Amino acid sequence: MADWPEIEAFLSPQAENAMFPLNNVRAYGLDGDEPLSPRMWIARDARGTICDVLTITKAGMVMPRLASGDFAAAAAALRGRLILGVIGPTPDVRGLVAAIGLGAAATTINDDQPHFLLDLGDLLIPEGAGQLHTLGAADPQIMTDWRVAYAVEALHLSAARAAEDGRLAYTSYLARDSHRVLVAAGRPLATTGFNARLPAIVQVGGVYTPPALRGQGHARRAVALHLAEARAAGVKRATLFAASETAARTYTSIGFRRIGLWGMVLFEKPELVRG
Repeated sequence: MADWPEIEAFLSPQAENAMFPLNNVRAYGLDGDEPLSPRMWIARDARGTICDVLTITKAGMVMPRLASGDFAAAAAALRGRLILGVIGPTPDVRGLVAAIGLGAAATTINDDQPHFLLDLGDLLIPEGAGQLHTLGAADPQIMTDWRVAYAVEALHLSAARAAEDGRLAYTSYLARDSHRVLVAAGRPLATTGFNARLPAIVQVGGVYTPPALRGQGHARRAVALHLAEARAAGVKRATLFAASETAARTYTSIGFRRIGLWGMVLFEKPELVRG
């Protein structure tokens, strides 16, 4: 795509709002055949400068960054497409979902979650049990079971879909070396990971502690240790969105500050954009 250098220049300064599009281009290329490979629609202002970028993966996940607020134009670009959901900064997500007429569609997740950013120079590493290991160091069945439980709890998937999602997630995490497990005396305590990564910033995702081990600070220690590992590799910042107030307190305790809201609208089934 000839416009990619200009698109990258538009998105990179606000990378915390565009981690998935930027990561997916690096990982899968533009207009590729992988489910997460993105295609991009752009709009320009009166000066000819990019003001909006609308990303849709081959599988149908939409990721808007629409600074102009022209949701009707973005909706027109999606007309005739099947989409799985819309994720991104809440103003972009809510404006686009309304413009495409899918505000009343059945969803598995329809939420606005606190969005956070951290300069890794301000990272706080709490004391506590356990040291961080690669995901492959823990029992594969336990780690797969945790991914299944995460898919049910955090993604609201059915048991059947969660079983498949959990298995695929575990395999993907191993292949990408994206996740870590906190282990003490041979016992896994919590997992953490990066669901998007760029040279200067990472996005935390897939944090999970089984119910019996919650409330003991394992998740915050796991996340902090993984971020310290990234910092040592040259990463400067980290971002994430929190699924609950408990999770939000975990992240602020290690230095994250709230920067806004992150919208997530995931449909129960693929929806056709008609408007």
